[in-house]
Amino acid sequence: MQFKHAPAAVSAVFDDPNLVSAAGLVPMLRLARKAGLDELAQDRLSVPTDKGANAGAKVMALVAGMLAGADSIDDMNLLRHGGMGRLFDRTYAPSTLGSFLREFRFGHVRQLDAVASRVLGNLTADTPLLQVRAGERVMVDLDDTIIEVHGYQKQGASFGYSGIRGLNALIATASTSASAPVILGQRLRQGKTGSPKGAARIVGDALATLRRTSVGGGSRPLLRADSAFYGHATIGTAIKADADVSVTVRMDPAVKAAIATIPDDAWTMIEYTDSIRDEATGQLISKAEVAEIPFTAFRSRKKAERVGGRLVVRRIPDLNPRQVEQPTLFDTYRHHAFFTTTDKHAMDTVAADKTHRAHAIIEQVHADLKNGPLAHLPSGVFTANSAWLVLAVIAFNLTRTAGILADKAGRLARATTATIRRTLIHVPARLARSARRITLHLPEAWPWQTAFTRLFTVTHAPPPTATT
Repeated sequence: MQFKHAPAAVSAVFDDPNLVSAAGLVPMLRLARKAGLDELAQDRLSVPTDKGANAGAKVMALVAGMLAGADSIDDMNLLRHGGMGRLFDRTYAPSTLGSFLREFRFGHVRQLDAVASRVLGNLTADTPLLQVRAGERVMVDLDDTIIEVHGYQKQGASFGYSGIRGLNALIATASTSASAPVILGQRLRQGKTGSPKGAARIVGDALATLRRTSVGGGSRPLLRADSAFYGHATIGTAIKADADVSVTVRMDPAVKAAIATIPDDAWTMIEYTDSIRDEATGQLISKAEVAEIPFTAFRSRKKAERVGGRLVVRRIPDLNPRQVEQPTLFDTYRHHAFFTTTDKHAMDTVAADKTHRAHAIIEQVHADLKNGPLAHLPSGVFTANSAWLVLAVIAFNLTRTAGILADKAGRLARATTATIRRTLIHVPARLARSARRITLHLPEAWPWQTAFTRLFTVTHAPPPTATT
């Protein structure tokens, strides 16, 4: 593509008060209001002083800025241009929103957590965010990630397990084979915090939120996590909440002893990286194999706290074996084991292994958040950044909902936030007013016109007629 005019024939003037750069915020904020975001925030947040006044409107403004691509307080100026003041009420200055966040304390962050969980419940009541097929269960994934920071004024920032200076965000998501992940729970922690600290609390909160959505049709959800979360507190909380677990285990002596008892003929080849299928026999040719053995977790604890289940083991030949005269089983193969309480008849060894490996889907959620509001943690105050994380989660779940409403069977239903923002939110428009009505004049031949129109129509539909 080339520019068709001479440079001297073109000029740029910022003088049109009727233009907006993100017309998609109109249906997005209607969706947020329909989910009760402003009312819930207004009723539940008790942020003190005049800086906490109109909490509902300020929360809506912060979420709107994140939906439009803001990743810092200064970026909230995105809401103050052209005709935005004609479309929306209370487009606050960034300084006002920053002062609001800095007034948060830990209790206010927990109040905002409650708002986020209820907003998600309201969204799932009207939109099939988690579509569960017959015989399927909801996958709940738990993992943490380090959000890198660069300033020396950040409260709680330190070097964690990754060697990166930052803060630690613990996220719990829910997904199915037909639905992209939504976020059930979140918690910001100090950078040096160990992964399992506070995990039991967020597991309990996440599973409670999932139950309130009434998704799953009575099937037990499956909690998946890596070895950092293999502990009685986390697994016991999930079991008490009527969920199954699939958690990677550490290769401690008890696990190694159990693996050593697996007979050689119990191993089954699986479809793994670079595996191929023999055209003549139809069998898989793979270097990866799986097997399982009954296993009781936490045997050192009292009998009532032990958890029975299965130890599923995946082994791969070690390409760099130790140079020893008599190599053992663990010198010849690399073993990856996880503990699961799923019933073997419902999920056999191969299926359990494949299901557990799909836990990596949560990394996509981490990357999505870091490509948006969590590219930066904008404040030096820890609780302000904690509130920022919760607001980012609310914005994430709103974009998931918008993608499904706009394109149920298409790619937008599983698209990243960046794609939703590019196709449905960052739509330029010119405002025209006539007879006390506002018309948004959008670009002709917009490639995603159909999806935008569907989202706009759903969010602007009149309320249902009351029946007697």
